[in-house]
Amino acid sequence: MKAVLPALARPLLEPRIPAGLDVAWYANHDEANAMVVDADIAWVDQQRPGWTGETIGRGERLKWVSTIYAGLDSFPLDALRRHDVIVTNGAGINAIAVAEYAVMGVLAAAKRFDEVLRLADRHEWPTDAPGKVELFETSALIIGYGTIGELIGTRLQAFGVAVTGVTRSGRGGTLRPDEWQGKLGDYDWVILAAPSTDATRAMIGAAEIAAMKRSAWLINIARGDMIDQDALIEALGARRIAGAFLDTVHPEPLPPEHPLWSAPNVIHSMHLSGRSQTKMFLRAAALFLDNLEAFMAGREMRNVVDLEAGY
Repeated sequence: MKAVLPALARPLLEPRIPAGLDVAWYANHDEANAMVVDADIAWVDQQRPGWTGETIGRGERLKWVSTIYAGLDSFPLDALRRHDVIVTNGAGINAIAVAEYAVMGVLAAAKRFDEVLRLADRHEWPTDAPGKVELFETSALIIGYGTIGELIGTRLQAFGVAVTGVTRSGRGGTLRPDEWQGKLGDYDWVILAAPSTDATRAMIGAAEIAAMKRSAWLINIARGDMIDQDALIEALGARRIAGAFLDTVHPEPLPPEHPLWSAPNVIHSMHLSGRSQTKMFLRAAALFLDNLEAFMAGREMRNVVDLEAGY
């Protein structure tokens, strides 16, 4: 049995690799593409999810794919389903970092810390604060109340924010996917933390933005394609909502000439939320090794993706 694994993780993985497993360690995109063709197991994450999806698509014998990515929107899911490939994702690996980033986005928006930094860059000393919103007694709708969404919720609740989550099942008092649109006007913070699927693409469009409070902020730490960006740019220009904190956009990287860069009241963080930590590789390696042991023994694995749902 052959496994293709990242050379960067070799010191973390090799001591626990079982005897008899043929391991090919790749160091770059081209090596991964060549090595995966006859592999049974692949952990071939690269700098861009699209590259990872391309490499996985070359695996003709794959039985199990492991990835640090939580969202699989760039992966060849149809082919993986047809060949009954097990896919385990990285849900939870970056959850704390991403949740902290989302809370930072809410705080930055409330206090307009982006404007504070611009004042400092201009060496200006203002007599008033550009942002005066207190989080206490505000309300947040978190669309996608999974691992990351719940972590965001508990952290916002510590600031006195009333939190409502959205889940597929409506568990624990959360709203179901067919219920949240009619309640958008109740919230000061609308936070996107759902996985990217066909059902979530452009889920925030002109109608949804029009239903939000004029004082509300849209916070996206999920995927850029969940927002109709043309509608968002138009609404921001017309001041229909207070602003948007965007960790993710579409496409990525955002072209320098794209109008979203200069839309009013946008705070960009360039998809850095998951990178704002030092433990990702350690957690990913530990998860892979646990799953490798389970895979070899035929036991239940962690973070197995529902390929029909896409997450």
